[in-house]
Amino acid sequence: MSKVLILNGPNLGRLGSREPEIYGSADFAELTSHVQAKASALGLTADVRQTDSEAELIKWLHEAVDTGSNVILNPAAFTHYSYATRDAAALITKAGLKLIEVHLSNPHSREEFRHTSVISGVATGVIAGFGVGSYLAALDLVA
Repeated sequence: MSKVLILNGPNLGRLGSREPEIYGSADFAELTSHVQAKASALGLTADVRQTDSEAELIKWLHEAVDTGSNVILNPAAFTHYSYATRDAAALITKAGLKLIEVHLSNPHSREEFRHTSVISGVATGVIAGFGVGSYLAALDLVA
């Protein structure tokens, strides 16, 4: 089975209780369960992780390059300003791997500061606004 890293940035560990009207009612464990089930059905192994630490997220992106793993990335708040995360994410596509940026909500329908992604320009593609379905669609594209 091919391994895909599903990497999640700050505050996503609070899913289910954090603004469910925006991010949905599924908690992080439910998101993980849906993603792993879909990945398995596609013949993939999904390694789902979440961190509030920018340094840890960057370390995981480096790991993806070193292990030849495709990445589905929800950078959360790092989307809008983290050039360090962007530079690490760029290594994924430069290595010939897929990097799909995902978001539960549609950032373009929200506050103006959320309209800019420093990650999108180095990603293979972006899927946003479909809740957990954003991750599931990204898995289809990786497979």
